[in-house]
Amino acid sequence: MSPSAVTRALCALVIGMILMASGARAVEKPGVKVRPPEGIEIGMSTNEIAITSDFTGADLTIFGTLTNVDDYLQQIGQYDIIVTLEGPRVDTTIRRKARVFGIWINTEQMTFSSVPQSYSMTSTRVIKDITTQQELASLNVGIDHIRLFAANYFGDIAALDDFRQAFRRQMLSGGLYQTNPGGIRFVSPSLFRATLKLPADVPNGVHMVHAYLFKSGEFLMETKLPLRVVKTGIEQSLTEAAYGNSFLYGLSAVIIALTIGWAGSVIFRKD
Repeated sequence: MSPSAVTRALCALVIGMILMASGARAVEKPGVKVRPPEGIEIGMSTNEIAITSDFTGADLTIFGTLTNVDDYLQQIGQYDIIVTLEGPRVDTTIRRKARVFGIWINTEQMTFSSVPQSYSMTSTRVIKDITTQQELASLNVGIDHIRLFAANYFGDIAALDDFRQAFRRQMLSGGLYQTNPGGIRFVSPSLFRATLKLPADVPNGVHMVHAYLFKSGEFLMETKLPLRVVKTGIEQSLTEAAYGNSFLYGLSAVIIALTIGWAGSVIFRKD
């Protein structure tokens, strides 16, 4: 390598080191702090709900805190929260009845794969005012945005939409799907409280609590916790018998019904 080439290489190295040093000093400039990202943390009033014979529903309280928030944006209401409670996911079949020769019978059906058996949602305000419909759909947040995939269906899209709407109407009318806009309250600038409703016929199993944080309509992060719903006492015994020994359970039910019917006829028989 010629002396001139060595000189040029040394000059380039020195210039590079000077630029790196000046950049490092710019990053480490005193008094300039980089704000860490906002976050959300949640806790529940209980991790397990026991279902007894007199269970008529319950309220689940969620406590949470926001971290690293901008005080000004918080004061003007730019932070929003959505909290949902999703029940265990199962395949669900919806049937359509039609009148055939004067009799209403099931003529069509559609099975949706892995849908929540129950769904409860609350938020700081109406969710359509929090973010866009596209964002809600991508997050699978809101009853209208729960993904309903029809297993092995290749028919008319209009019929698929009809079955989806029928499924949502059925779950809403049965109380298994419900919403409570405005049910989240801030008890301090960073602490909040949310209440979710559990219906009387809440399904057994592991439910998931999801909390979503938004800033000025932009989704920031999600956190979640599990909630166990278990049946206790005779309800649990009957459930285990029905699913674990279905034949004996059905046979026992028939025998009990026949015995009660026979006993009733003997007691109230008129001589």
